[in-house]
Amino acid sequence: MNTIKIGLVSISDRASSGVYQDLGIPALKEWLGHALSSPHSTTSRLISDEQELIEATLKELVDTEGCHLVLTTGGTGPALRDVTPDATLAVADRVMPGFGEQMRQISLHYVPTALLSRQVGVIRKQCLILNLPGQPKSIKETLEGVKDENGKVLVNGIFAAVPYCIQLLDGPCIETHPAIVASFRPKSAIKN
Repeated sequence: MNTIKIGLVSISDRASSGVYQDLGIPALKEWLGHALSSPHSTTSRLISDEQELIEATLKELVDTEGCHLVLTTGGTGPALRDVTPDATLAVADRVMPGFGEQMRQISLHYVPTALLSRQVGVIRKQCLILNLPGQPKSIKETLEGVKDENGKVLVNGIFAAVPYCIQLLDGPCIETHPAIVASFRPKSAIKN
């Protein structure tokens, strides 16, 4: 079974300069450790909100490191320093608008300010790049979706579609623990 290589990028002026501890990368590593049943490896970057630096980092993770999936956290709001979506779109070969739409749909269940999020999903070469929120709680909600008190999914999280997207890009087969997030594939695409 092939190992999926995942790039994790936390984008924050204050965390990258040591003003406070980054919470995004540890939250992503913990979530991936619980959610994925397939072998995976991560490579992480903690950088400031500089568009050129974000673009260079995304290019490096895809073009040089060979990541199949890159997850960014932070810098997706309307503030002048929030340039993560702009940098992501600048390095994209194709835009995957459904990911951003679904992230806002999920977040609207929790906060009305979800409308201010500019998160995007794109493809560069054969890699899926997704902009996630900055807070660990919001990261988890976005990836897993909205669940009722019994754990039944009311609104699918974005990660439900990630394994099939990676498969369509000729990447490794990704399996998840269904109790955390059930990945979806059409019956014709299920590999035994």
